[in-house]
Parts: sequence; C-alpha cells; structure tokens
Amino acid sequence: MYLDTKGYKVCIVEKEKELLKKASIVNQARLHAGYHYPRSVATARMSDDNRERFTRDHQDFILFSFDKYYAIDKYGSLTDARQFERFCNFIGIRCEPVHDHPLFNYKRLEALYLTTEYTFDPILVAEYYKQRLRERPSIEVILHSRVVDPVSEAGTWRMQVERLDDGSKIPVRAGGVINATYAGSNSVNRLFGVEDIQLMHEISEIAFVTSPQLQKIGLTVMDGQFGSIMPYGKSGLLSLSSVAYTHHKVCYENLPTFDCQKETDTCRPDFPGNCNFCPAKPASNQRKMIGQMLQYFSDRVSIDYFSSFFTIKSKLKANFIDDGRPTEINKLHSDPDFYCIFAGKINSIYEIEKVL
Repeated sequence: MYLDTKGYKVCIVEKEKELLKKASIVNQARLHAGYHYPRSVATARMSDDNRERFTRDHQDFILFSFDKYYAIDKYGSLTDARQFERFCNFIGIRCEPVHDHPLFNYKRLEALYLTTEYTFDPILVAEYYKQRLRERPSIEVILHSRVVDPVSEAGTWRMQVERLDDGSKIPVRAGGVINATYAGSNSVNRLFGVEDIQLMHEISEIAFVTSPQLQKIGLTVMDGQFGSIMPYGKSGLLSLSSVAYTHHKVCYENLPTFDCQKETDTCRPDFPGNCNFCPAKPASNQRKMIGQMLQYFSDRVSIDYFSSFFTIKSKLKANFIDDGRPTEINKLHSDPDFYCIFAGKINSIYEIEKVL
C-alpha cells in the first residue's frame, strides 16, 4: 500500500490460500512497548518508536482496557528487579512497583510492576488489510501460488507465477522484488541467486485459554525460561506463551529443516507449510504452560485450555544471546532491485519506508 501511494504497480504473491494466516496470527499479539527486551535496548527502542504510529493506524483493533503487569521471578532470571527498573527508566517507559495484589503469588516473585502495554487483534487486522487491498486496483494479489524461474533481464526481473492448485503459470515482469516471507526468506533468496540471511527456526505453539479472574489482566514474567499470559486482541481469549514450552523443535540451519517434514508432503525446508493443518504437528504443551504460569498467581486463579495455534518462528542467529528482534532490511541485488525484509514484530514494518 505504501508503494501504491508512490505510483508503483504491485503484485503480491502469496503461498497460502489466504493472507496473514501463519506467524502473523500465531503470536501473543503484543503491541510491544519495549519491556520485553531488557538485553536489547535497540529492539526495545524500535518497538517503542513504532508503537504510537501502529496504535494510531489500528486503534479500532487494539484492546486498551486491561492491566498489564511485568514481573521478575525470584529464581533464575537473567534480569533482576533493579536492572529492569533502570532499563525502563532509561528508555522512558512506565514501570510502577506493585507491592500487594490479591491475584499474585509474591512468594515466587521478586518484583511486580504495572506497565502500559496493549494487545492488537491480528484476525481483525488481517481482515482490514484484505479489504483495503481489494479497494486498490493497482495492487494484484495472487493467492496459493509461488514464483518460479526468475531471471534478471535488461534491468528487470522476469519470472513465472505458478498457481499451486492447477500448475498454471502467469508471466510477470518487475522492476524490483521484495522478499518478505519470514521463515521462507532464504528459500526465496536462493531462488533469485542472492545470499542467505543467517537464521534459526523453531516450531512454536501459542495456547489459547480462558480465566474468569484474568480477563482484564496480563502478566509477563522476565527474563529467561519463563512465560506470559494476556488477552488475545478482542477475541475474549487469553494467549499463553512459555519460553520453556512454546518452542517444540529448533533448527540452526538457514532453511527451516525438521524431522517431522519426513512425515508429510506439504512441508519442505525450501517450502515450509502451515503447521496448523499438518498431521505431524507436535502434541500440545498446554498443560506444562498452564502449570508454569499458575505458579505466579494466588490460589483463587484458575486457567482453562481452549485450543492452540502452531507455526514456524524464525530469528536472526546474531540475536540468539541477547534475545533481540531487530528488523533487518537488506538490498541484495541492484538493477534490478531485490530486497529481503526480515521482521519479527508487526509494528516494526514501518522501517521499510526508510530504505525503499
């Protein structure tokens, strides 16, 4: 849509049958304000910088009316209470100590803080942009398809777009290509003959739960093998994530390569599938996730499981230690142009405007 306003004709090639159905919705839908990254100030500041604009552009799809808490576990945290307070003060975000609250278990918490962090509804956001795209005739969306046989010719890319349902092909010529395929980034990079970006991948689960006591409350426990529970947009459900139990399998290769791919013909390292429809997806870790999070609440809190989403989550290998999630935008070919955008946070997409 940004390119459309600059007078470009745009073609979106989407592997799935619908837009925004994989990692875009399989997350906690947290509108990051920076709290989550005390070991990566750059990511924290970028999150906070883009938050106001994302909020302004999508306020109809954001849940503002709940209390969001961050806590430090008494045992094994990589960040202690004093460090977390100093970090929040340094980047200028709200961090109010809460010394007494009937729903929390202070025997397990070193510190509890009331913060300001919201949740957006990724399902509503997806539907909104589908409608916006339909209103723009200069943007063509080709679903359930892939690019094949790209070649550079006289300053343009010439390629075929192959429909996955019947194998029919559509010739396309473009002055530039933007690869924004997240877990599939290196597969597309290799197709166009450009270098890999250094990635690692995890098959990840977000559990959805309900709790009468926590409908208006979110809690994230920092910093290490802990977890988070918070409202999932305006759905009425709570999303539950655990550093220890959300990630079922890990791959340190540049292409997402997992043993479960041997059990299905719908997912390959060079063409990752949708885990939610895969018969080889892992069994849910919801019991372990719920058990872990209940440690931080008083006995009056109950959590009931509803369902889970699965997806392949990817991140830059360089951020394995500091847990940062920077947006990386590389121009990997010129005349014709080829860009690779790798972003782990939806509200960081505005960074592309600084490059294109």
